[in-house]
Formats: sequence, C-alpha cells, structure tokens
Amino acid sequence: MPDHLYVYPTYLDRSASRQGGRRVPARLALENANREEIGAAARRLGWTATDEPAKQYPRAGFDAPGRIKIQKPASMPKTQLLRALAEEIRRGRGAPGKS
Repeated sequence: MPDHLYVYPTYLDRSASRQGGRRVPARLALENANREEIGAAARRLGWTATDEPAKQYPRAGFDAPGRIKIQKPASMPKTQLLRALAEEIRRGRGAPGKS
C-alpha cells in the first residue's frame, strides 16, 4: 500500500458531480476549492502535504488545477480524510455551515 494519497481540488468541489469526480457528500462540498486551501488544511490537521501544481486530474482533460500529495495518516480511509479536509477548510473560511 502506498504511504501517501493524492487529493485533487475536484474531489471537494461543489460544482462537480459524483460522476465528475467529487468524492465528498454535497453537504460537505466546497465552492472554489483550491490547492492552497487543501494544503493548508492538511497541515493544520498535522499531515505532511506537498503541492504538485503541474499535475492534472485525469477526468478533467485540459483543466490542470494540480493536486496535493498527503502523507497517509495511519489507518485512515481516503473518504474519511477527504471529509476531514472539507470540514477543516470550512473552519478556515470562518463559516462552519457555509462554503
């Protein structure tokens, strides 16, 4: 098993459908999720995060918003990690119930 996970902004983006790549429930999804916020939220949660701006989400074609490589926390499934990131970004934006 790899010791890291990749997180693309599309995984947390409210405008993306599940088929389009969103990986969190619509109620947790964020408007305009970006690499900087994802990386900062991961660091606040105590995880090692590396920005990879030149990478692109395979489903997105020519749109290349990059991705964040996160050192995998022990025994945490990817879905749980993504939900924790979405909630931390919401807290960082200062609006717990809104994006």
